[in-house]
Amino acid sequence: MKDGRIAVPSNGAGGLDGTRSGHFGHCDVFTLVDVKDGQIAQVSTISNQEHVQGGCMVPVNLLAEHRVNALVVGGIGMRPLAGFRQVGIDVYHDDQRPEIRPVVEDLIAGKLLQIRDDQVCGGGGGH
Repeated sequence: MKDGRIAVPSNGAGGLDGTRSGHFGHCDVFTLVDVKDGQIAQVSTISNQEHVQGGCMVPVNLLAEHRVNALVVGGIGMRPLAGFRQVGIDVYHDDQRPEIRPVVEDLIAGKLLQIRDDQVCGGGGGH
């Protein structure tokens, strides 16, 4: 990724040196990483909004409003994945490392793959 904004579901205060949340819909904050010319230009965070069961589009709309281009998740359900695809946000998969910085660097370097339909969760918090 040369230019754009990456979102990472994060625990606690988030940030580049924070850790990723295992389930994107229930994270505390989203860490937003702005990429310019293949380099990290700026890092910010936004609070996740509460959503009731089945309200999977709440984070989709939140990230779309913040002009996110790519999302890195450890797990996601089919409904929100379809929602992200609808609004033009590419969803990438990495369920190996909890740290935010190396996953973001791998995405910028083109090392992460977009999530496949057979990698989605059943939803409801289970994987």
